[in-house]
Parts: sequence; C-alpha cells; structure tokens
Amino acid sequence: MNLKKWKIRRVDVERALILCASAMVVALALHQGNVNQNGMAPLPVTQTVETALQSPAEYQQTVVYYQDGEGYLVPVTRDVEKTDGIAKSTLQLMVASPENDLSAARLGLKTTVPEGTTFDLDIRDGKARVDLSREALSCMSAEEETLMVHSVAQTLCGFDSVEEVSFLFDGQQRSKLTWGTDVSGVFSGGYVNLESVETFSSAGASSVKLYFPSSSGRMLVPVTRTVYSDADVNTAMLELCKGPKKDSGLTAPLPQGCGVRGVTLKNGIVTVDFSKEFLEAVSGDEGLQAVRAVLFTARQFPGVKQVNITVEGSPYTLPEATVSTFINQAQDVMTYYPGVIEID
Repeated sequence: MNLKKWKIRRVDVERALILCASAMVVALALHQGNVNQNGMAPLPVTQTVETALQSPAEYQQTVVYYQDGEGYLVPVTRDVEKTDGIAKSTLQLMVASPENDLSAARLGLKTTVPEGTTFDLDIRDGKARVDLSREALSCMSAEEETLMVHSVAQTLCGFDSVEEVSFLFDGQQRSKLTWGTDVSGVFSGGYVNLESVETFSSAGASSVKLYFPSSSGRMLVPVTRTVYSDADVNTAMLELCKGPKKDSGLTAPLPQGCGVRGVTLKNGIVTVDFSKEFLEAVSGDEGLQAVRAVLFTARQFPGVKQVNITVEGSPYTLPEATVSTFINQAQDVMTYYPGVIEID
C-alpha cells in the first residue's frame, strides 16, 4: 500500500490554531445565544486582554513570549492591566488555560507553561527569583521544559527592573528538571532561539540577535546567531542580509543580492545605507516586515535611539506603521494579516 507523505509547515500549524480559536469563539457565542432564547441571563464570558481595553482601567504594554509550531519563542506585545504585580500578571498570560490558549491561538501561537502553574516572584536589585508551583514540573518533553524556562526568563528580562533570573520549583532549588533541563544558573535576556553552530570553537566568538519574518509573514522571530567578528550594528546588518539558515522555517527579509553599503552611528542615530535591491523588499505586501526586521535588529545595541535608512545614499522614508518600538503587537498581527486562514 502506498502511503502519501505529509509535511506539516509552521504556517499550517498557525492556520489550525487560528481556526480552532475561531471555532471556540463561535461556540461561546452560540452558547450565550441559546441561553438568551430560553429566557435566562447569559453566562458571563471572561474578558480577554483585548476586549478589556474597552473598560476604563489603565493598561501597560508588556512583552509575552509564546511558542510557534516549529518551536521558536516569539515575543508578542500585549496590553496588561497596571497593577503592583504586573510582572506576575504578564507571566500568567503564558500559562495554559482556555482563555490564554484562545488568545495565543488567535495569533497562531501556543502557551509555554503547563496548566495550573502559579508564580511566586521576588525582584530586587535587578535580580528576579521566580518560584514556579509543582504543576510546572509536568512538561512532557525536554523541549517543553526548555521553552518554558526560556520564555519565563525572556519575559521577565523584558522589564527594566530585571537583568537576570533564577528559578525555584515548588519552593526548591533544582539543578535539573524532570527531562534534564539545566536550571542551576541564572538566565539573562537576549539569548533567544540560539542557532546551532558548525564549529565548537568559542575563540573570538560573539553573538547578535537578528529578526526574521515567520514563514507566514505574521510575526518577526528573534534568532541569536554566533559571529566571529565584532557584535555591532554593522555585523548585525551584514548577517541580516545573509538571511536565516536553510530549512529554518523562517524567511529572508531582504532579497538576494541586497547589500550594506555602509553603517554609521552618531549621537545615537544609526544610518544604514543599502544597495538598490532593498527597494525590492519594501515594494511588496511584506515590505513592512522587511523594514521592521532592519529596525529591530539595529535597535538592540546600547545607545541606539533612532534608525535611519538610505538606499544608494538617498534617504528612504520609513512607513508610519513601522515606527513603533513594540514588537509583534497583538492587535496589529490580527489586523494586518487576516489572510493567513485562507486555504491554499
């Protein structure tokens, strides 16, 4: 018997998640409508962060890390109600639950922390110690453990008050988790989605963070790449032009042949001069993500306050939609890329 080989792409996983989310929304609406027809008061539906924006409460934008269908951690800017414990409230968005799973699925993503997990958080002098309840020990694989630990660390390091993170589990310090994930040390921000390297030599090695569009174009995914040159804006731009690794599931933001003619940094303003091929990248529907990839990659370096782009020495006017300092804003992702659920 001949068996047909199926290949699951990340965009297919994203589509499935979004379709499931849509089905859940419809089911909730039908349930509420049926109850009303019977003359009974409708059951309250828990507000998501997005619907809660209609209330007079104050909100703050924070970055939450979810996972996509290929195991990348993806930062998403969410609006979280301002409270004294906003860091803990942000972490709770990553815990598996019907509400959180629905919010993540609408973005084509998944939560990273096992259901029922709670957090005890202490932040002092730039150091955060987070104690995850015993439910966090129920991950089903080493990959799930790693995604959980790094998503929590990256999310906490997104706050100005946190420089490094250490972990406790069920009140106890552990060297390793159930599937062998090392949690004995401290974790800092920046090293997310580390690319594999072909050589084990660390002499002269450093790293830069690059932003590549996902295969669907909906998200920018940060990738940490090992380089054997100075970790500066010039190196980062050169590496961005090279694009993602083959079979990474990510797409190149800039067309083949696009080169960096020069990079200058003066008074906090970075100017990147691209060759004429850059205009090919920004002329199509995915042009916004190409520009955003450049901007976010350049902004990672200390002292960079503004990024300007020129093409063959001529100024390029940045589209207004790319100026935001917040990455993958949840509402923008759902607004600008509705076509992801179309079936090929």
